[in-house]
Amino acid sequence: MPLSRLAPFLFVLLWSTGFIGAKLGLPHAAPLTFLLVRYIAVIALMVLIALAMRAPWPREPRQWLHIGVAGFLVHGLYLSGVFIAIGAGLPAGVTSLIVGLQPLLTAVGAGALLGEAVLPRQWLGLALGLGGVTLVVAQKISAGFGLAALVPAVVALLGITAGTLYQKRFCPNFDWRSGSVVQFLPTALVTGLLVLGVEGWRVDWTGEFVFALSWLVLVLSVGAISLLNHLIRSGSAVNVASLFYLVPPTTAVIAWAIFDEVLAGSALAGMGLAIFGVYLARK
Repeated sequence: MPLSRLAPFLFVLLWSTGFIGAKLGLPHAAPLTFLLVRYIAVIALMVLIALAMRAPWPREPRQWLHIGVAGFLVHGLYLSGVFIAIGAGLPAGVTSLIVGLQPLLTAVGAGALLGEAVLPRQWLGLALGLGGVTLVVAQKISAGFGLAALVPAVVALLGITAGTLYQKRFCPNFDWRSGSVVQFLPTALVTGLLVLGVEGWRVDWTGEFVFALSWLVLVLSVGAISLLNHLIRSGSAVNVASLFYLVPPTTAVIAWAIFDEVLAGSALAGMGLAIFGVYLARK
């Protein structure tokens, strides 16, 4: 199967494991500290890969700026918001539901900022996908959370939506090896300043934390992000964003397989609805 056909399915599968890695690693480090260690590891790894493979680097300062801004929005705001929200007590299901609004926001922004035409069939697919995500996470939603946990999730939603649109508009084409370094450098810098000013530095280097860190670095920050960059480069913003509707259902299946979490009948129905909605949006 060609990469263009396989990439969306592989991206959803890899991206969905992010919540699992966060669940394993967060008990052993504060959210931003965990992310800073992850960013440093990704930068070091991708510098070695880029140099070894003689990857081309951006030639103009403007390219560095655009790639860095897109990276900060997609990685810095999105990941920080998700990790802080979960660390503050927001259930993962609620977090998924809030971030799950991204395809609808992206569709609005794609029409206004990128000039992409969103067809009625795609709007229907986006609405059905959101309904499916709601059914999947409904059993995990509780009212025991406050504004301090809700705000970071909203910031994560706005960050990844803005980042997707910005990258598609200003820097859709760049080498994934050197581009990853450029994307993560400003993210690591800002996160490091926040860690020094807010969290301090506390990491319990347990086997579980090392496994979670390794998984998030290799599978998420290298594998999934490279696929995301490929999808943004080769497809419309709406098509790419619609894939995020499949993340909560896939995460629920992975959590069922690993942590023996219950999958209710409504969740199974929601998975089917989300898949059909994405089919309509991407058809």
